[in-house]
Amino acid sequence: MKVGFNAAAAAYTSALNRPSSIGGIDGAAAGGGFADMVKQAAQSAIGTVKSGEAATSKALSGNADMAQVVTAVSNAEVTLQAAVAVRDKVIQAYLDVIRMPI
Repeated sequence: MKVGFNAAAAAYTSALNRPSSIGGIDGAAAGGGFADMVKQAAQSAIGTVKSGEAATSKALSGNADMAQVVTAVSNAEVTLQAAVAVRDKVIQAYLDVIRMPI
């Protein structure tokens, strides 16, 4: 598929005029920002883990479909692994900044 220069420029201009959904420049002016993005990500992760726990609880009582339980637990596991990976990267970045010579 070949895209012309004018079409690419129009798409780029359109993307610049749209407000960012993750708290970019436009989001920061509206009260959003990095802290809000992190807060929303943490709340989403907590919600995913809680839904996995709820599905497991329903399975133990015999009121849930096993496919739904496996899916919910798998989503919770992936979310937890992602949160741990982000935490490790943040700690590594902090240690790198601490080791910088002044």
